Parts: sequence; C-alpha cells; structure tokens
Amino acid sequence: MSVVTALLTGLIFGLGLIVSGMTNPAKVRGFLDLAGRWDPSLAFVMAGAIAIGMIAFARANKRAVSFIAGEMKLPTARSIDLRLILGSVLFGVGWGLAGFCPGPAIVALGMGEAKAVVFVAAMLAGMAVFELLERRKQRGVPGTARGPA
Repeated sequence: MSVVTALLTGLIFGLGLIVSGMTNPAKVRGFLDLAGRWDPSLAFVMAGAIAIGMIAFARANKRAVSFIAGEMKLPTARSIDLRLILGSVLFGVGWGLAGFCPGPAIVALGMGEAKAVVFVAAMLAGMAVFELLERRKQRGVPGTARGPA
C-alpha cells in the first residue's frame, strides 16, 4: 500500500509543479529577477505550499504514526548553524543559476528536458560528495572533523 501511496503522492506533486510553472527555468528566473522583469506568480505558489506545509506539520506533530501506519520521522534540529547557512546559500545560488530546484528538476528530467539532465547529474554528484565527507567525518579522518556547530 505504501508504494501506491508514494506513487500517487509523487504524481500529484509532479503535476502541481508542472501546472505552477516550477519546471520552467525561465519562469523561475523571472521570479528571482527582482531588479528586472519580475514575475511574482511563483510567490503565490510558494505561499500556498507554505500554508499547506504548516497545516500538515501541525497535524503530523500530534501523531505517533503516519496515515499509512508508517513511522513518523519529523525533523528535530532547531539550531541555525554554519552548515545550514552555507547549504542554504549554495541551494539558492544553484536555484538562481539553473532555474531548477531538486523536485522540479526530476519532473523536468522525466519530461525529457536536456537542461534537467545536467542539473540532476550535478545534484547527484553533490550528494555523493556530501555522503563521502560525512562518512570520513564519522570515521574521524583528519581534516574532515568540525568543531561544535
């Protein structure tokens, strides 16, 4: 049952990204171009997503198991540290340059967008580098350990 639920959820999410224009890098760049020909339409998409997310997280925090009887795995970290700030900056720069963020890039890849191939490949490479560095840090390899964050 959870595979079917995941498939349907992903399908609805992907369709929402297509309908909202989030899979179109030109539309995304237009939203980010505050000094030029700014396109505010994605602000409404984001506001809607944030509102739905707030309601969903509020309900999820009151539950011990998910609607499909799976374990609830909600974020527990509350601190803002250097890693979070640098990751956010890197994400924002990548979003601005490419016009994609991960979800829309995967949907665009499925639609056959050539630009999405490059973005998804770079995203996967970045994820692999992160995993390698995290594993090295956990093993205590010199030069990878960080102080308290």
